[in-house]
Amino acid sequence: MTAFSAVVSGGAPLKASKKLGIAVIGAGRIGTLRARLSAKHPSVGFLAISDLDPSRAAALAKTTGADVHSANNFEMIEHPEVTAVFVSTPEGEHAAPIKRALELGKPVLVEKPIALSLNDAEDILATLKATKGELRIGYSRRYKECYLRAKEQMIQGRLGRVTGGLARVYNSRAQAFSILKRDPHATPVLDVLTYYVDLMCWFLEGNPPVEVVARGQHGIFKEAGYGAHDVTWAIVTFADGAVVNFGVSYALPAKYPTLGQSDRVELLGTEGTMLIDDDHMDHVLYSDRGIPHAYVPDHAVNMAFLGSNTAGDWAVGDFWGPLGNETRAWLDHLATGSATVHTTPEQAMINLQTTIAIERSARSGQPVRLPLET
Repeated sequence: MTAFSAVVSGGAPLKASKKLGIAVIGAGRIGTLRARLSAKHPSVGFLAISDLDPSRAAALAKTTGADVHSANNFEMIEHPEVTAVFVSTPEGEHAAPIKRALELGKPVLVEKPIALSLNDAEDILATLKATKGELRIGYSRRYKECYLRAKEQMIQGRLGRVTGGLARVYNSRAQAFSILKRDPHATPVLDVLTYYVDLMCWFLEGNPPVEVVARGQHGIFKEAGYGAHDVTWAIVTFADGAVVNFGVSYALPAKYPTLGQSDRVELLGTEGTMLIDDDHMDHVLYSDRGIPHAYVPDHAVNMAFLGSNTAGDWAVGDFWGPLGNETRAWLDHLATGSATVHTTPEQAMINLQTTIAIERSARSGQPVRLPLET
């Protein structure tokens, strides 16, 4: 591709585009999407795939036309043609590939959350500080159009001072069991509600959470041998006194029509109110043939809320939606230096601390202060 320069309306000139060498670490569902999107991006000149399962790495490499593939993550991260890394491993396995890429001076975009434990997260941040590298965390809800529009209203100050709000998300137990089987520590709070903690902290940027009071109810997941609550509700107080109600239930019946996340976000301010209905009940499909679930293999529903797939959807030969927007924005940033709104490591640490505090409060029945002590 010929190098180019461009000027974004209202912004600074962008740097000339450069060829990128991309390594995708982890060939699961999200890694597959990252790899396929990278393969189509005009600035990507080299693509490497790794997965601990060599057959999956080989299959994804064939699908994407990748230049190399391996069952050894470090081999692909260390490849001399690789200039940047996507870490799409299971949540509990983020630390090692992130740290190795940072040590080699290669920018990293890792899937949310940054880690499942505070110790792993702090270890990553220590490496980041020592290497002065570049790390962002893939909270793709930031790249959904309704939330980008919402952030713009916050930037413009149209709500005044936010005094309270709500963010809740529902999904079926079919997807929850798929996540928990992959990693039993990736509970609905740590793995899903974290998206909405991130959104609210982004909307209330500079006003961090300071206290959590939460309650949870055990049932379906506990009977199946997992420690996750079926439903969790929390009141989170922010530094200026704003209170936000967070809720998650991933225990809805397996055939519930949501294919990813049905959510609602509300912001109440002194000079305005913003209500974001993201339940996807405006586009319903019923089919006797069944509709495949994008996240859960071999699971189908007869009725589906189209558009509820968290990452987005394939349509007319391309992938559209939050994860597509987020991936392309990251590759554009690497190639041209364009600004992005990807979650920073510091923001990701606040998200992790807040979700851990929600789980601690739900277990103990007591308020939990933030930041947490490790």
